[in-house]
Amino acid sequence: MSDLKFCQGPLCHTYYTKDRLKGPQGHKTYQTRRRSSFYYLGGNACSTRCQDDWFQKYGTRAIDHFGRITEVKHLTEHNAWTKDYDYNWREGTTFNYRFVNSVTKEQRPLTEAQYNDSNYTLNTGE
Repeated sequence: MSDLKFCQGPLCHTYYTKDRLKGPQGHKTYQTRRRSSFYYLGGNACSTRCQDDWFQKYGTRAIDHFGRITEVKHLTEHNAWTKDYDYNWREGTTFNYRFVNSVTKEQRPLTEAQYNDSNYTLNTGE
């Protein structure tokens, strides 16, 4: 049995496309798309149209549930560190891994392992 999932766009079934038209001859209906993977809404919507429909219907509730921002956020020299690298497009290789502070423009070298570690950071502020 396959692991197919349905598009979560609340209006997906209302869009007239050939791949949504299903059923026996004479009794065809437009149906929600069903796929093994999607590219939008974190892998839950079949198109940007369905993603936008979902956000229009559920976006405010989602933000209220997961936490609405109630204070200004600031980018300071303490939390402005991002990982960066150079890419050689002719050879298809990456090199010169580094942290770059987008406020002070300071650079600090990194190893490839540190670059690939999603928990490794220099950010100390909020």
